[in-house]
Amino acid sequence: MNYQNYNPRAALLAEAKALLEQAAKAAMADGSLPEAELPAFIVEIPADPKNGDVASNLAMAGARAFRKAPRMIAEAITAHLPELADTAFDRVEIAGPGFINLYASLSWFTGVVLAASTNEAYGRTDFGQGQRYNVEFVSANPTGPMHIGNARGGALGDCLAAVLEWAGYEVTREFYLNDAGNQIQKFGKSLSVRYRQLYLGEEACPLPEECYQGADIIERAKAFADLHGDKYLNADEAERSKALIDFALPINIENLEKDLGKYRITYDVWFKESTLHASGAVQAVVDQLLASGACYKAEDGAIMYRSAQYAAKYGTANKKRKDDGSEEEVKDEVLVRANGIPTYFAADIAYHYDKLATRGFDKSIDIWGADHHGHVARMKGAMDAIGLDGSKLDVVLMQLVNLMKDGEPVRISKRSGKAISLTDLLDMVPIDSARFLFNQQQAASAMDFDLDLAIRQDSDNPVYYVQYAHARICSILRKLESEGTAYQGADAWAGYAFAEPAEQELVRLLAAFPAEIVLSAQRYDPARINHYVADLAGAFHKFYGSCRIKDAEPVTQQARIALCLGTRQVIRNVLTMFKINVPESM
Repeated sequence: MNYQNYNPRAALLAEAKALLEQAAKAAMADGSLPEAELPAFIVEIPADPKNGDVASNLAMAGARAFRKAPRMIAEAITAHLPELADTAFDRVEIAGPGFINLYASLSWFTGVVLAASTNEAYGRTDFGQGQRYNVEFVSANPTGPMHIGNARGGALGDCLAAVLEWAGYEVTREFYLNDAGNQIQKFGKSLSVRYRQLYLGEEACPLPEECYQGADIIERAKAFADLHGDKYLNADEAERSKALIDFALPINIENLEKDLGKYRITYDVWFKESTLHASGAVQAVVDQLLASGACYKAEDGAIMYRSAQYAAKYGTANKKRKDDGSEEEVKDEVLVRANGIPTYFAADIAYHYDKLATRGFDKSIDIWGADHHGHVARMKGAMDAIGLDGSKLDVVLMQLVNLMKDGEPVRISKRSGKAISLTDLLDMVPIDSARFLFNQQQAASAMDFDLDLAIRQDSDNPVYYVQYAHARICSILRKLESEGTAYQGADAWAGYAFAEPAEQELVRLLAAFPAEIVLSAQRYDPARINHYVADLAGAFHKFYGSCRIKDAEPVTQQARIALCLGTRQVIRNVLTMFKINVPESM
């Protein structure tokens, strides 16, 4: 059998549904059930395998249509099931009021072990059908160092992109550089003041409160002065600011790329906001919105966007959340100021138009901080307003991170005396721990990142626990080979029943891997895979503790070695997918 894109759970559910539909139609054909339209029904994987490998509510769902008690319906349907020997099931039972429970056959268990142990790409599926998805994440302003929130956003975005790829989507990782607009003007002003202070003193040139206060601004100003001296001291403000921006911004962007590279994040696209202005894309979007009536000119000459009208479809017709968490009435919003300068919102519309229309992505996924909650409906509505489909823009809102040590919050770096940055963090904890732990919870949950846990090398640290399971399997296999026991292939264990509960639990978890990948991709929740692989590691430790390998009978021994190989492959695939080291000894 070709196990490429094999999803054992999906295949089992699909076959169960088809068999039950076939049996119900056969029961209607011979009069065991009255003729009726087949009702919608569920086939699912029960939480407890005692209730089968697949359970269905078909009999209960059909009670009204067939005008019989559910148990009588279940008996009629199961009596008309085809010979199970030719299916993935070996028996069926009726439980309770009429649940139909089907139990997987030996051949299905064997297929799962073969797929996991022989296919290096096991877990990949073609579910996404090659649809082109753009995942934009981090996108920190290039005016200073990245913070702890960017560490979480980086892990979530990169891991989400990875599960989408494994689920069969074509993924582009993108960083949106806000290298234009108010924050860049503020950047230039901050640099200008710090540069002048070097020659005139802080009293003569006080730094306004609205400017960037970080030590990195002083560092850039000093580096600029080392290169140019006082050449720009008496230049006009615009010239001096531009020169400082042109010098400092590329350095900051290079540092962003370097720091993210250290975090094992590589982007396919670094998209500059400035290109949207230079190309006329922002103006083109404004003109298009004016032509459609989504915008209008105010008396002072500003161009206003009818925000509430288009945001209503996405659930915020009348209110939006402000930065302080309160809500205010949604009003028409400025796209172009009276002085002719576009707002950030105008550029943001043009940027998403570029992704969905110009570059033609099937879906644009943005990872945003939770403080951008009120902007979601505005952006989705703006896509509708400009003639696109707002449902093609999805936003994952990420809650805040609390950095913890010794049970107490940590906000300041002892080394620098400022807020802890991404680079500070990566100097404090292993990158493996950072990437795994920041992807340990759903984005919508606030999280505490425990520095003490991140550096621990024991089973309390989930990434260590998973890596140890992989290393342990490698050690077991090495020891067996050193004693003359090598894996001889599937023929050496053909017909093995996998009857032990610990074996069955492990096989069922291996079977779940491709389905978990698909669910993670559908729900934009890569944390599912962290929990899955931790469960798999736990199930392996349990299996090895209760099922002998070294002194087992030859067929049993070979089957269990195959189970070890399959488990090792899945753990390796998860860790590799998430760019985490895969140790073979610990």
